[in-house]
Amino acid sequence: MAIKIMHPIRFVKWIYKKVHSYGIPTSAILASGAAILSLLFFRYLGALQRLELVIFDGMVRLRPERISDSRLLIVELTEEDIQYLGQWPISDRNLADVLASLQEHEPSVIGVDIYRNVPKDSGYTELVEQLQKPNVFGITFIANQSMSTILPPPSIPKERIGFNNIPLDPDGVVRRYSFFINNDEETMVAFALHLALAYLQEYEIFPQITENNEYQLGDALFKKLQPNSGGYQQIDAQGYPILINYRNSQSIAPKITIKDVLLGNFDPELVKNKVVLIGNTASSSNDFFLTPYSFAQLNFLNSKMSGLEIHAQATSQILSAVLDGQKLFWYWDESTEILWIFSWSIVGGSIAWYTRRPLTLLLINVLALGVLIVISYGIFIKMGWIPVAAPTLGIVMTSGVVIVYKIQESWQQQNMVMKLLGQQTSPEIAQALWQERSYLINSGILPPKTVTATILFTDLKNFSSISEKKTSEALMNWLNEYLSAMTDIVINHHGIVNKFTGDGVIAVFGIPVPRTSVKEIAIDAQNAVNCALAMGKHLSQLNQKWQQQNSPELKMRVGIYTGTVTVGSLGGKNRLEYGVIGDGVNIASRLESFDKDRHPGICRVLIAQETLEYLDKRFSVEPWGNLNLKGKNTSKCILSYWEKLFLN
Repeated sequence: MAIKIMHPIRFVKWIYKKVHSYGIPTSAILASGAAILSLLFFRYLGALQRLELVIFDGMVRLRPERISDSRLLIVELTEEDIQYLGQWPISDRNLADVLASLQEHEPSVIGVDIYRNVPKDSGYTELVEQLQKPNVFGITFIANQSMSTILPPPSIPKERIGFNNIPLDPDGVVRRYSFFINNDEETMVAFALHLALAYLQEYEIFPQITENNEYQLGDALFKKLQPNSGGYQQIDAQGYPILINYRNSQSIAPKITIKDVLLGNFDPELVKNKVVLIGNTASSSNDFFLTPYSFAQLNFLNSKMSGLEIHAQATSQILSAVLDGQKLFWYWDESTEILWIFSWSIVGGSIAWYTRRPLTLLLINVLALGVLIVISYGIFIKMGWIPVAAPTLGIVMTSGVVIVYKIQESWQQQNMVMKLLGQQTSPEIAQALWQERSYLINSGILPPKTVTATILFTDLKNFSSISEKKTSEALMNWLNEYLSAMTDIVINHHGIVNKFTGDGVIAVFGIPVPRTSVKEIAIDAQNAVNCALAMGKHLSQLNQKWQQQNSPELKMRVGIYTGTVTVGSLGGKNRLEYGVIGDGVNIASRLESFDKDRHPGICRVLIAQETLEYLDKRFSVEPWGNLNLKGKNTSKCILSYWEKLFLN
């Protein structure tokens, strides 16, 4: 079956332009393309052949089995027959009697799948007489690496001798049957093909060789199995192999035993005008082979098929194709198979690209694999064998590549979010920010939100006079040490450092995710106060270190206010930062700078009544009464320096 399709290179270019037009980055396309090329390369090396063959066997077992072929009759030599005859192998006399009994009922063809290169006991003359009948065919075995050549019966003309070699796939399963073998510059014909051709002579059907050097019988064209047909890759295609279309797993044809024939215990109609195959099916003969049906059966011995039945399967397949119009297996050419694999790989990558939720991605991928399997099985039912494992792996690989790419892209986007925010945050807040990434990615900014948060301002006392005594480089190193320590403390208390104001720090607790309950707002306020206390303690430690370096002791002021603020992106496309604005920010700033000379300790923390209400009496505080803040109305505030503000 041929499918017209554009050239692979043009197809790939068309796919690239089409995919790229949907906004998928070139890097993602190239990564997926590299995965597909790797898959095709390993497929070319044969790495997927075993998996394709396992799938082929499964589809053979799943399809409906056909009834036995009534044009054939199998005469088998069983273990019971051996006991009845009392000898092994069957003698020439007994074999001659079997042939004579069958000939009485006018069979069309008799094929003897028993080696008779030398006489066996008595009756050789009688056997020669039977073997010389024009409808009797014998066998030979062409030497291979494991066995030497077994000569045919000398009494049968060469034109009625067929080889009974059965080719094995690398996994030991019989899926192919060779019509011809070149032996010493002589072309030998297969045993089953000989029997079929003899039977078809009655229909005046004779073989033809087409212009493409293909074998044809009537209207049936037997296409030669190529090294890379279907799921095969670089398989041995010497001679003229075809893929066996097994009729069923149980009984290819009616069966009678040697004992039945010798005793005349059979229906003559089973023989008349039939193709009769005589051979050994006794378990002691070891003439058994694995087939696509084998691994579905628990009994290992019964899971194999005798060589005689495999020849019968091939004979039946030829007759069914010629006389019944039964379709033969067909395959795509290599370029079509590549496009098939490539297309499904693109499907897998596209699904992964456009699907965000992991569970949805899994379900859609499973659905896509199901569609692939259903289509492949539907084509198989129509006798087409196409790759299944390769496109399945293509879906999985490109999905995996795209998922990894999206994870990497997500990580890069997360870094971009952090960079745009210009903040260092605790892991919890960083994760919360990342959940808002869609706003930033889509519009380039975080939209403004009004939230209830706690603002913390810090500043160092007499910093200007201290900075005048240091060089700019020494001052910057000194500031970095201080600000780095303060930043870590803010992060450890689940806050965000909004910005540095020289020696000062502006931190916010309760953003960017809006707090929806009083309990959450209270936790933010408590975190801010604990943060201020921790800052004071750490400053005390830094002072001890700096005093050893002949640096003066430093003191700091902290202002804390809990109230409504608006947060979001500030600036334009060339400069963007995460802004916090509102009256609450101004109040916190005024609290920090209020009455700078009133500084009873190393760290003075001034909080507003609005913050105190959320502390739940967890801290010991010292009230300062109502304060007149610069630019603000009177506000009831509470003061306590860090030595006295502590957990109750």
